[in-house]
Amino acid sequence: MEDKRFKVAKKEALIGIVLVIINFIWWFGFAYGFGSGDPAEYKYIFGLPEWFFYSCVLGFIVMSIVVTFAVKFFFTDVPFEGDKEGEDIL
Repeated sequence: MEDKRFKVAKKEALIGIVLVIINFIWWFGFAYGFGSGDPAEYKYIFGLPEWFFYSCVLGFIVMSIVVTFAVKFFFTDVPFEGDKEGEDIL
């Protein structure tokens, strides 16, 4: 019988990989979408180029909120101790 903790760990690892992919797509899309033009035509937000603001500053804020939400609602506290006879771990 497979330890139930491995099932939880696999699910949480998959969630982590999905979050990394979302973060990369966000960063890449804004960095190369807005940043691929002529630097003389850049728009600025708070003194930062628009591509940098959306990809790095806003991306960090959005991903921090998304990761916090994911950890709070999808991750499970798992004990490190092994399974004792007759006890259900999860």
